[in-house]
Amino acid sequence: MMPSNGITTSEAEFRVSAAGKPCKTWYKVFGNLRSGVRPLVRLHGGPGVGHNYLLSLEDLALKHGILVILYDQIGCGNSTHLEDKKGDASFWTVDLFLDELENLLERLGIQANYDLFGNSWGGMLGAEHGARRPKGLHRLIVADSPASMDLWAEAANKLRAQLPENVEAVLRKHEDEGTTESLEYEKAVMYFYKLHVCRVDPMPQDVVDSFDLIKKDGTVYHTMNGPSEFYVIGSLKTWTIIERLHKISVPTLLLNGRYDEAMDLVVEPYFEKVNKV
Repeated sequence: MMPSNGITTSEAEFRVSAAGKPCKTWYKVFGNLRSGVRPLVRLHGGPGVGHNYLLSLEDLALKHGILVILYDQIGCGNSTHLEDKKGDASFWTVDLFLDELENLLERLGIQANYDLFGNSWGGMLGAEHGARRPKGLHRLIVADSPASMDLWAEAANKLRAQLPENVEAVLRKHEDEGTTESLEYEKAVMYFYKLHVCRVDPMPQDVVDSFDLIKKDGTVYHTMNGPSEFYVIGSLKTWTIIERLHKISVPTLLLNGRYDEAMDLVVEPYFEKVNKV
């Protein structure tokens, strides 16, 4: 039975043999899965920042009647954590998260009719899913997401060149010395984030909560990404979807912002190669 406020939370079993223990994907639904309304499944970024910063999407359900589904990807938030897998690039793969998404769609019984909305890493994941041409996907939103990590690095370098010299010097010092866990580095990173990730000051608590998830358990983020948004040394460093973008066949909305770390050059391949963008 759905609660009176139309919000429900639960867990979906996710079988991962290499995990060494039972895994579950936590999810939250705004609306009624039996309503017949096509759901919008929201893919969070990171990887590893969880659903918290997306909670304001409840307004889509309350004001516009859109069925919204949020979930925490494996390794973060309320889903199963696997800290013993830190640094294991053979475990933390794009395919793992694609399998989790497909499993969740099936467990919820919506695999035949759904839309996807992903930002940053979530948009990368959404594009990968779209390139598989699943029959049930109707529309895709890719927001602030790179088409390749080489382009992401190029944009990051351009933005870092605009930072005050003392801030960039701190970043470079700790990256060169391998001391990116220092408080000084963290403060310099946050200076960049307030310019190009979230310009609302002070940051909304939901956004802060998502960043805090990485501090509590950075297993996924540090293995796949690295110590910060702009210093990518993890397994995603060589990721690209450019040569497969033509396989995305559903109508696709592409978004990025004026001050976004996902500069135009980062998202341009989506615009050029996705047929219905």
